[in-house]
Amino acid sequence: MNLAIDAGGTNLRATIYKIGDELISIKEKSDEIGLAAFIEKILISHKDIKTIGISYAGQVKDGIIIDAPNIKVDIAEIKKYFKTKYDMPLYIENDLTCAVIAEAKELKSQNICALYAGTGLGLGVIDDGNIIKGSSNLACEIGHIPYKKAPFKCGCGRDNCIENFISGTGITKWINYYNLTCKPTLEALKNDTSPNSKKIIKEFEEALFYAIGTTITLFNPEILVLGGGVIEANSYLYDKVILNIGNFTLKPTLKSCRIVKSQLSNAPLIGASLLKDIK
Repeated sequence: MNLAIDAGGTNLRATIYKIGDELISIKEKSDEIGLAAFIEKILISHKDIKTIGISYAGQVKDGIIIDAPNIKVDIAEIKKYFKTKYDMPLYIENDLTCAVIAEAKELKSQNICALYAGTGLGLGVIDDGNIIKGSSNLACEIGHIPYKKAPFKCGCGRDNCIENFISGTGITKWINYYNLTCKPTLEALKNDTSPNSKKIIKEFEEALFYAIGTTITLFNPEILVLGGGVIEANSYLYDKVILNIGNFTLKPTLKSCRIVKSQLSNAPLIGASLLKDIK
């Protein structure tokens, strides 16, 4: 049996597979239990697990968790820990790396980008069949490109990250900043009568166009997949992107790029299950 985990900023989701078939799903809050403790809790009940694959909403390298602003870290050297204590292979990559691996397999593309807006904002890129990682496995951290200043800080400590404008966390911070009483969703903001609600939506959309335009311009993908909880919950965004993206990127790169919505229910989790097969 193989264990796949999607360690997100809100939830830790685990699925146990046997010969490719899903057996059982488990979920707990990311701020209530450490990732290693979550895994060990599962291993106690499911002793036939042979491998662990983790999609991680943070920065990792060589099996070590470097930074995770939204997740409780109990063991940083997590790969070494499970190898030493359980003699079990563990594979861990950034959640968008896992997502783009799954999207590439689903769409059969060797040149693909996956841009996800959920709790945070992330990007995964495969170019000519190769995962773009960078020297420290920190490439494509699009949520933290400088955009413009916000009156609060991002989880990384800076106040000018684009993630402050395109993410569930960013929406919540803007609602708190303006002392609004609606729920932290774009749908709730649409139904709210405050002028500041409309301002938050406008800022979100413009930042999204900017992030997508930047991605297409930099990586010239064959396919750009849009996903994540915020995108999935607001289907109108896709139509707005198609209508406006021409103003945010070069025409030749846009002409050769197909923009699609993710059709996978949990691409990061699927990608985590595939890590053991990646050379």
